[in-house]
Amino acid sequence: MSELVSYRLDEGVATLTLCNGKANAISHDVLASLNRALDQAALDQAIVILTGQAGMLSGGYDLKIMTASPQDAIALVTAGSTLARRMLSHPYPVIVACSGHAVAKGAFLLLSADYRVGVDGPFTIGLNEIRIGMTMHHVGIELARDRLGKAAFQRAVINAEMFNPQSAKEAGFLDQVVAPEDLSGAANAMAQQLKKINLQAHRQTKLKVRKQLLDTLDRAIELDKTTGLS
Repeated sequence: MSELVSYRLDEGVATLTLCNGKANAISHDVLASLNRALDQAALDQAIVILTGQAGMLSGGYDLKIMTASPQDAIALVTAGSTLARRMLSHPYPVIVACSGHAVAKGAFLLLSADYRVGVDGPFTIGLNEIRIGMTMHHVGIELARDRLGKAAFQRAVINAEMFNPQSAKEAGFLDQVVAPEDLSGAANAMAQQLKKINLQAHRQTKLKVRKQLLDTLDRAIELDKTTGLS
């Protein structure tokens, strides 16, 4: 698909792999590549597996862009929030295979998927916005509110608590934790399981279940544009 996001189709499963440096930083180019990959996966009618390099799903948004100007930061966050909404409403199941660290936007990728499997080990998962002096954006709050447990939501968003893979599963960032060597197999096993469901019913049910969340995210995206990130 591109140097930033590779695309591999294998018997109805499209694997999208992020590859943008050590931190897999999320930039406008990465988001554009992810959108193109999702376009292709929809054309291929494929179940999606999104993953990263060994040890790193993503460390979050590209800080060079986020610190360039308030306008640049808002534009990048808006594009990322729009991707999150798209993942939540994608017509085919979306699995995220978390290959290691998932911080800030990396963690929000987990909160935007239908199923999340991560690797055990000395990895950090969570929302560090408060730690780096950034007021949490409205979309981030609503995503976390919907997918995390009530207590974990408060700890993750307000206190910027970071989690290891096992505690991230308890919090609601992950559904399954496996050994690093088992990640690909576990993600593909879930993809094969999801092949057995009626995908049209999956799509229609997903939209019904998430209608309130999707409507909330639409409003939150617009609110973030007008209120900024401070």
